[in-house]
Amino acid sequence: KNCGALLTFCGIVREEGGIEALSFDIYEPLLKKWFDEWQKRVDFDGISLLFAHSIGDVAVHESSYFAGILSKQRKLGLKLLNEFVEDFKASAPIWKYDVINKERIYAKERSTKLCGAGL
Repeated sequence: KNCGALLTFCGIVREEGGIEALSFDIYEPLLKKWFDEWQKRVDFDGISLLFAHSIGDVAVHESSYFAGILSKQRKLGLKLLNEFVEDFKASAPIWKYDVINKERIYAKERSTKLCGAGL
């Protein structure tokens, strides 16, 4: 591929609210469908899209999420990376829990209602 830009985003668990870690549950079939739709959306002009997200507990100061775009030009890559990360936060079937005193507590106030999830 004739690419001129590799743009990445790495999400790190912040130390706030007394949490020791965040914990994640993922519904993988729906996540794969969501990602496949994104790959079709960017399947033009040699763009490649990648991401990884942790399952289970992730301690404070560790990475839970990585996304990247490989594109011909920086401006398009930056635009697509921002759109991808924002859509991931709004649409990906991932449920987040705070871990406090080794107990998982659903982070409802920081969660986005997922259409069709029944939550």
